[in-house]
Amino acid sequence: MKLSPYFCLTIALMFLLVSCTSLENSSKLQSSPNPKKSSATVVTVDKNFQIAMGQTIYVPIYSHIYHDDRQQILNLAATLSIRNTDLTNPVIITSVRYYDSDGKLVKQYLEQPIQIDALASTDFYVSRNDTSGGLGANFIVEWVAQTEVSEPIVEAVMIATEFQQGVSFVSSGKVIKSRGK
Repeated sequence: MKLSPYFCLTIALMFLLVSCTSLENSSKLQSSPNPKKSSATVVTVDKNFQIAMGQTIYVPIYSHIYHDDRQQILNLAATLSIRNTDLTNPVIITSVRYYDSDGKLVKQYLEQPIQIDALASTDFYVSRNDTSGGLGANFIVEWVAQTEVSEPIVEAVMIATEFQQGVSFVSSGKVIKSRGK
C-alpha cells in the first residue's frame, strides 16, 4: 500500500498543530499569575489560649548547589510546605522565619499566627533569584494546638530547571523543641 504524499503531509501538519496547541495550553497553566491561595486563616493567640502541644521545627533549605566539579552554582527555588495531618483538629502556625548560612534572620514570613484546618496545608516560597540565604539557609517553623493532634508534616521542596535539565529534592523538617504531650 502506497501512501499519497498529500496524506503524509496532512498527518504531519495535524501532528504539528496538536503539539503546538498542547504546548500553548501547558505554558498557560504554568504561568498562571494567581495561584490558589492557601486556606489558612489569621488568628489571635492571647494569654487565654491553652496550649496542649506544639513544636519548633528546623527545615534545611538549599538556595543553591554546586555542580560540574564545584565550578558552577545552580540556584534553586524552594517551597516550604506545612501540612496538617490531623483528621479533625486545626493547628496554629505561630512563626515562620527564614535564616541565612550565618544564622541571621533574613525574613519573617508571618505577621500574625495562622490556623491550618484539619488535613489542610499552606506553603511559603523562596525565589530562585533570592540567594540571601546561602547554601546553609533554613526555616524555623513554630506551631501550637489547643488539643492533642497528629504532628504536622513540615518539609521543603527545592527545584531548578536549566538547559533542559532538572534538579529537585525534598528536605524534611526536624523537631528541635517540643511543648506538651
